[in-house]
Order: sequence, then C-alpha cells, then structure tokens
Amino acid sequence: MSVSSSRTRQRPLRGGGRRPVAWVVLGVLSMFVVLAAGCYRREADVEPDERHSADAERGGADMLLTADDLGADWREDTRTGPPPWPWEQDSCPDYRSSDYPAKAHRRTAVERYYRPAGGSPPVHHVVETYEPGWAQRSVDDVRQVLLRCASYLVHGSQVSFHIVDSHYLGGLGMLIRGRIERADISSAVTYFVMLRRGETVSTVSLPDSGSQAAVDSVAAKAVARLG
Repeated sequence: MSVSSSRTRQRPLRGGGRRPVAWVVLGVLSMFVVLAAGCYRREADVEPDERHSADAERGGADMLLTADDLGADWREDTRTGPPPWPWEQDSCPDYRSSDYPAKAHRRTAVERYYRPAGGSPPVHHVVETYEPGWAQRSVDDVRQVLLRCASYLVHGSQVSFHIVDSHYLGGLGMLIRGRIERADISSAVTYFVMLRRGETVSTVSLPDSGSQAAVDSVAAKAVARLG
C-alpha cells in the first residue's frame, strides 16, 4: 500500500497553518505521538520488574535524527529523562504491559521531538539499546501489540494500526500506519518507522505527508544514523 493512498486530504510533512482538530486529538491520545490516551503510566504504577526500563541510562543520542535531516524550518526539542517504551497502549482493552518483557531489558533510551514552524504536527524519534538478545524480542513484542490492539475505541475515537510493510527497507524494519478516526472530524494518520540493527531499535513517528518518498527519505536517514 502506498502512503499517498491512505487519506483523501493530506498535510505536507513540512509547512505551517493552524493545527487541525484531528491533530489536537492525536496529541492528547498519543505517545509522543503513539495513539492511545494515558498510554504511559506514572513511575508509581510501574511494576517492580519494569523499573529497569524506566531507569534506563541515557545514551545513543548520536543515533537520533537531527532537524537538518528533516529539512528547513524544523527545530529540535530534546527531552530530559529516558522515554517510556514507545508501544505502551494502556487504553487498549486487550493490552497488558506485563505481557511484553523486552522493555525491562533496555540499556539506554533517548528521544527527540522535531517541530516545524507554524504549528504543524511534530516528528518524534526514539532510539533504544537492549541487553544481548532482547532487541529482537522487542520487535516481537511490538508485533504482538499491533495484533492485539489493531483497532479499539478510546474517548470517542477509533484508534487503529496497520503494518504497511513488514520487511521495510529490505528487511531492516517495519512501516506501520496509525489512524485516529472520529465522526465529527477528519481522520489523523501517523506513520511509524521501526528499524533494528543489532541490539538497537529505532522508532520514528511522522505525520502522513501523502508521499511515500518523504517517508522513505526520513527512514533512510534513520538507518544511516544507526551506523
């Protein structure tokens, strides 16, 4: 499936203008942009065997995209503290965090937001490094999340995920489409590029631009950052 066929009306990856209501919903319901309200729990709610993930060391910032990788008018917004696992979906009825053990075996985790001028939807990048053997387990956990939480209702919105390409970029990763649909507003679409090299997993989320080439370009740069 091509990116350009997923929506009737597209917003470019770059550009300005007011943020549409759909993207306001997306920001409320998402991880940094992962599509579920309340998807991250407070530290007090995290089970003891998950604390290793929450306390992962910071590292690997050189593997994150830069604003220049996205083009002109983009600005970086690096957050302090390690990011949660990108695929927590606590609002999904069939999701239980304890079913996904790999996140407790992260060694490092860093994230960065990228915001364009004009208030358009941001791009987000997370890079995680795992203990030996656990990066592939993390990929397997993501596949299970996408299977169990392929579609669910939250706060009046239908959240859905679809694996567009399970062997993206010649098998280096997966291309995933996330969508939020409401009866009263236009649907919002985000693409997730998940890549694995060795024990490192890189996940980029970006708003649908209507261009497969735009997604592929960002993905290729993320691959290059992995070394």
